[in-house]
Amino acid sequence: MNDDLRTELALLRDLGFTHLDLTKPLSEAAAVEAGLAGESLELQPNEETLESLGAVASACVRCRLAQSRTQVVFGTGSPTADLMFIGEAPGRDEDLQGEPFVGRAGQLLTDIIKAMRLTRDDVYIANVIKCRPPENRNPEPDELDACRPYIRRQVELIQPKVIVTLGRFALQSLLEKSYSITSIRGQWLEYHGVKVMPTLHPAYLLRTPAAKKDVWSDMKQVMGELGIAF
Repeated sequence: MNDDLRTELALLRDLGFTHLDLTKPLSEAAAVEAGLAGESLELQPNEETLESLGAVASACVRCRLAQSRTQVVFGTGSPTADLMFIGEAPGRDEDLQGEPFVGRAGQLLTDIIKAMRLTRDDVYIANVIKCRPPENRNPEPDELDACRPYIRRQVELIQPKVIVTLGRFALQSLLEKSYSITSIRGQWLEYHGVKVMPTLHPAYLLRTPAAKKDVWSDMKQVMGELGIAF
């Protein structure tokens, strides 16, 4: 069994698929299981694999958030990015536009990325939760569990050198540990060999502008790790 096939089978297992019609190509069987018959999920180069994963996510009904979403907010940016930002969950603007971090907090994140001498096209941006929680409430533990296979697979496909987690839920869900973001931010952690920098969520910075200096300190560490002069 080749590595691509093994990886996709592991993803399908994590997403709760218990059987596949192996007389068909795996991609087609996966599409049928996910309710995407007629859409190709055939594994191609890296970017198309992310697109295929996004197609599976777009039909996901693994938790209650599927009932109230406008659309799934999968992720955006470079499929080969060295730097990946992972947030918590989509808000109203993201739910309407289908892209992560496009509201006020998103504009602040864009400004941070620009200050790092990068663009949004240079990095990859996603959330641990792909559907907006009603009224922007905190995600529930079972919702985080249901969505976790998607973000983990995104990390596997992109293979970033550094992950920046934005806020408590992003950090805790990815690493499955009960970290306090205020006590751990700015300290290097690791996820499957990838360096992780936990920092504060841009929405928090909108409420607490004085904390921007702490986030910039964290980003300078990230720039140093990536060899970006500052």
